[in-house]
Amino acid sequence: MLRLLQRIIGLILIMTLLAGAAGAWWVLRELPLKTPVVDVSIEPQTTVRGIAQSLVDAGVDVNATVLYAFFRVSGESRKLRAGSYELSRGNTALDLLRKLSRGEESLKAVTLIDGWTFRQFRAALNKAEGLKHDAKDLSEEQIMTQLGMPGVPAEGRFFPDTYTYGKGTSELRVMQRAADAMTKQLAAAWGLRQPDIQVKTIDDALILASIIEKETGRESDRTTISRVFHNRLAIDMPLQTDPTVIYGLFDNFDGDLRRSDLRTDHPWNTYTRKGLPPTPIAMPGRNALKAAVQPAPSNALYFVAKGDGTSYFSATLEEHNAAVNRYQRKASSAGQ
Repeated sequence: MLRLLQRIIGLILIMTLLAGAAGAWWVLRELPLKTPVVDVSIEPQTTVRGIAQSLVDAGVDVNATVLYAFFRVSGESRKLRAGSYELSRGNTALDLLRKLSRGEESLKAVTLIDGWTFRQFRAALNKAEGLKHDAKDLSEEQIMTQLGMPGVPAEGRFFPDTYTYGKGTSELRVMQRAADAMTKQLAAAWGLRQPDIQVKTIDDALILASIIEKETGRESDRTTISRVFHNRLAIDMPLQTDPTVIYGLFDNFDGDLRRSDLRTDHPWNTYTRKGLPPTPIAMPGRNALKAAVQPAPSNALYFVAKGDGTSYFSATLEEHNAAVNRYQRKASSAGQ
């Protein structure tokens, strides 16, 4: 405490020499700002003098030379960090020094939900406060090229998580972080794959994980649903999963999946085409990625929603039809 007091006194004395006694007391008093809130972004490798000028340009109403001297005399100038900072009325110069030396950035956050599509991802970023929307007018192909993945479909390539950022951060920067996170999570899951799985490439594992993600939110069912799809792939049976059909309808889906939709052929219709669809259909989370490559032991080929968030699994079509009749009739009766 004594050392801090001595430093403050020393600062005041030096600031008095630089700016006069009346002006020096801003070290301890409220820092003069041109607006109620001042946002400033400090770029990496900015010099101490450059930081002082950036603060003045942003709205700190103090001579840049005085700020520069304050930082140097404080003994903290080498600790000043790049980042996005927010100053408000009531903050003192010492508050400013603390923020910059400790890296106390003004951070915001955007959360990407497991199972979201790339379109939903972009909508969330577009609404995120404080982001620099430099991807808003770019096509999917242009975005992926910017992210170093030219020709790679964007769907499923971003990991759902909460990402913090400073004000003015590039939207593409957040996308890059989410893409890098998915690459890392996917590689980790692929490294734990069972030897008998039917997906032979890491990209196919991502596609299957996205289907599992959309099929159930019940963690206890994920690995068995995964096994159903692996069992179907093993005998060249169509996956017959509604979420892929819905995905392939794009804007034509009105919330009601019809029998005619199941018969209408398109690349994502797993009723009319065997094997996996050409791309993921959503952003799978960590548990879905793991389930895709570590399916539970089971001989099931079918499953049906029981209406309570869980699924009933069957090994034969006869058993499955009975389960569909039982649970769908129950659900139908409950809705009447």
